[in-house]
Amino acid sequence: MHDQVKLPDFDDVAAAAGRIKGQAVRTPLLNSAYLDDVAGCRVFLKPECLQRTGSFKFRGAFNTISSMAKEERGNGVVAVSSGNHAQGVADAARLHGIPATIIMPADAPKTKIERTKRLGAEVILYDRMNEDREAIAADHCRRTGAAFIHPFNDPRVIAGQGTAAMEACQDLQALGMTLDKVLVPAGGGGLASGTSLSVVHHFPQAVIHTCEPEGFDDYRRSLASGRLEENPVEGGSVCDAIITRRPGQIGFAINSRLAGEGFAVSDEQALQATAFAFRELKLVVEPGGAVALASLFKVRQRLAAKTVLVVLSGGNIDPEMLQRAADLPEVR
Repeated sequence: MHDQVKLPDFDDVAAAAGRIKGQAVRTPLLNSAYLDDVAGCRVFLKPECLQRTGSFKFRGAFNTISSMAKEERGNGVVAVSSGNHAQGVADAARLHGIPATIIMPADAPKTKIERTKRLGAEVILYDRMNEDREAIAADHCRRTGAAFIHPFNDPRVIAGQGTAAMEACQDLQALGMTLDKVLVPAGGGGLASGTSLSVVHHFPQAVIHTCEPEGFDDYRRSLASGRLEENPVEGGSVCDAIITRRPGQIGFAINSRLAGEGFAVSDEQALQATAFAFRELKLVVEPGGAVALASLFKVRQRLAAKTVLVVLSGGNIDPEMLQRAADLPEVR
């Protein structure tokens, strides 16, 4: 696909930043002395859990709809999502005054389904194990003339997601800091590839590491093999927000060139990172949004004395899952 599509570059990220300004939250760059002590390195956090709709996804959704001609978005938009892209598209569509239909797995967290509806979108539920969400979406687009917004395999989405790291890099430069490592959650790779574009532009020497749950580490395996690898199933991890069948082709064309080694963590490690964020950082982060923090703890020996940017990609978590995280042994 990426042979026919112009790959986004940093200029596209900068243009996206202009479109989303005043709509997306410019989330802060955070540092914790205790986290630095535990990790053994200088850590900066980009908490996209504080973003509008609770995740970075609003950035890409708003940039994409803003980039569309009025005729293209006139019949509304359609998206497929386990919840974060759903809410981002729903809110961006609401702000543009157009209808949104979201195809969501029936087992998505209840809070994500309810909030997507609350933002005014029509929600169609499907069986993640037995139904094809892409086919359901394609049928809806055929019947209604709505425009499809892919959760990650779209240059406009990637450019929008890249604005989070662009802000972080600007803030680091303003502090007079350099950057050695970046840990970023990866599902289909929209955020990871946008992050790569921004980081390499500002800090060419920095190494970007994708972070995923074990058993669903298609990005890690794809970066290692140089080709798109697949996950055998699409469900079965607490990190529901970042489970995809395979990396998006457009983002992978970027990350295969710019990103380094991928990391993978267990569900328990992701939950422990969720609990650490809640207890020590006073941040509510969902397990899929905490895999980069979990990876920081897992590979901390390799990061000694380095400056590391960790992206916390989302905070849409059910109370029961947060309690499950809090019941685990603390990270030391």
